[in-house]
Amino acid sequence: EFFRELLENSERSLNDMFVRTYGMLYMQNSEVFQDLFTELKRYYTGGNVNLEEMLNDFWARLLERMFQLINPQYHFTEDYLECVSKYTDQLKPFGDVPRKLKVQVTRAFIAARTFVQGLTVGREVANRVSKVSPTPGCIRALMKMLYCPYCRGLPTVKPCNNYCLNVMKGCLANQADLDTEWNLFIDAMLLVAERLEGPFNIESVMDPIDVKISEAIMNMQENSMQVSAKVFQGCGQPKPAPALRSSRSVPENFNTRFRPYNPEERPTTAAGTSLDRLVTDIKEKLKLSKKFWSTLPYTICKDERVTAGPSIEEDCWNGHTKARYLPEIMNDGLTNQINNPEVDVDITRPDTYIRQQIMALRVMTNKLKNAYNGNDVNFQDTSDETSGSGSGSGCTDDICPTEFDFITTEAPPVDSDRREVEASATQPDRSLHTLLVVFISLLLQRQWR
Repeated sequence: EFFRELLENSERSLNDMFVRTYGMLYMQNSEVFQDLFTELKRYYTGGNVNLEEMLNDFWARLLERMFQLINPQYHFTEDYLECVSKYTDQLKPFGDVPRKLKVQVTRAFIAARTFVQGLTVGREVANRVSKVSPTPGCIRALMKMLYCPYCRGLPTVKPCNNYCLNVMKGCLANQADLDTEWNLFIDAMLLVAERLEGPFNIESVMDPIDVKISEAIMNMQENSMQVSAKVFQGCGQPKPAPALRSSRSVPENFNTRFRPYNPEERPTTAAGTSLDRLVTDIKEKLKLSKKFWSTLPYTICKDERVTAGPSIEEDCWNGHTKARYLPEIMNDGLTNQINNPEVDVDITRPDTYIRQQIMALRVMTNKLKNAYNGNDVNFQDTSDETSGSGSGSGCTDDICPTEFDFITTEAPPVDSDRREVEASATQPDRSLHTLLVVFISLLLQRQWR
């Protein structure tokens, strides 16, 4: 939302300033600038826009319009104007502004869009994983841990902390395998966040874009005679315009310069904040979410609503009676649960749904690394258009499916074990399932807000 509002502020600022400065001349040619912002918005919202080509087209169109304005005594055909646009790179009529602006805009927009896409993927992965159903072995272990003390006449005795850890490590074995890819994803997000704070900060690039384009226009005006002479030499002498038009000269208000740019005059968003503050806040939350999946059992088991706490080792439920829990605590991940004393875990059957989320994180991490280096990758257009491609060459579609592909992934089919569990689930089973999902969801919301 912040980036969209930033673009709208920049467009309004340019429109207001150009209307004051150029008046009717700008209004008659305003679609050139409107199209620029339309394409920038389309890129940011997931459109398949090649930023470099789009910016090249903008300067070529601006050159055509400007060339006609500084040479009103001539009549130019479509073919002639196309020839003029071919001289954009050779003549550099706008000075060095297009080159600098291209570097700044492409780097800034690639970083901003990829960062926002990364936040979306991270949220979707977390939400999907939090809704994964527990296995039959997990449900039995939870039942034993949470309900059996009542059967033994110990309703006030809570489970031992280490006992809870083994149960949760067995229940969340597949989720723990997310940790490695999740941490790489968070590291890549933090890298791209640096781009949002550095010289390619999209806010500092877009704020003065009206002044930069004005400088380019003024540069062409100052060199209009040389530019025209070289174009006439390369494209041929144009035909004179009708007498009424040839008597016209360049309007005086075309010589007006913009006021000097003050970097402190920055558009204010409805959020009342700046990109720097937003990025700082997001970075802190990202850092806190590292190792979330491997520490999830510890976070759940230290909750006083679940266990007796780490400090109480004797007066707690160990799965059989009120006494110390003696078995060792298992390591994290699916393969380390082969000897879990509390949960029956089939380490030969990884959860396919969670493996899909691991792949989604891997794909997004690759895109983030490319964005950090200034390289764009192909994103699926959210419209039905199929033309165009992303700037740069981060990876190909068959290797790097887009995050839009991931976000719209259907829920995986339930395997035979889960069908059996759901078909025969008792009310306590459903309660345990709900309890586990609620705990994970609450923890995710706390970390990912």
